[in-house]
Amino acid sequence: MTYLRGMPDADLKELLKSEPDLGVPFAQYHEVLLRGSSPFSVGERELMAAYVSGLNACDFCCGEHEAVAGRFGIEPGTLTGLLADIESAAVSEKLRPVFRYLNKLTLRPARMVAADVEAMYAVGWDDPAPYHAASVCALFSFDNRLIQGVGIPSHGAKELQETADRLHARGYASTVDFIKGR
Repeated sequence: MTYLRGMPDADLKELLKSEPDLGVPFAQYHEVLLRGSSPFSVGERELMAAYVSGLNACDFCCGEHEAVAGRFGIEPGTLTGLLADIESAAVSEKLRPVFRYLNKLTLRPARMVAADVEAMYAVGWDDPAPYHAASVCALFSFDNRLIQGVGIPSHGAKELQETADRLHARGYASTVDFIKGR
């Protein structure tokens, strides 16, 4: 149940549809950032979204994006490992500085320094990678606050699987279609 008097049973898609001038660009940005061209794979970006959401204690986004990441080949337990300890998590050495960067940007953004980006360059990432990582972090910090701020409840098991299947098959363009009534 949401905190909204007029939409107590709304899910996120219904909330976005209630204000299409906000909802359509919101969903379009997700599509571009999470499915468009990037130095990171779709699975890695979905894992990054789940990780930031886990740090922000947003169960809705954490669960949804972990499930979607799994559909794109991220092994079960990877997110749990990252949230427990980046250094021992089952991710490549090339991804460790990315998750350190996301951790710091999420939890201590005013302490970011050039060395945080330099650590990404040192393992082979180029200029687009920090921009894309920061964008995923910023978007999901925004998402988490929106969802937590209006009280969107976490998915049930069946709904989570259906959402993960939809986002895997059709991406966030499917949310745009829903908002526009297509």
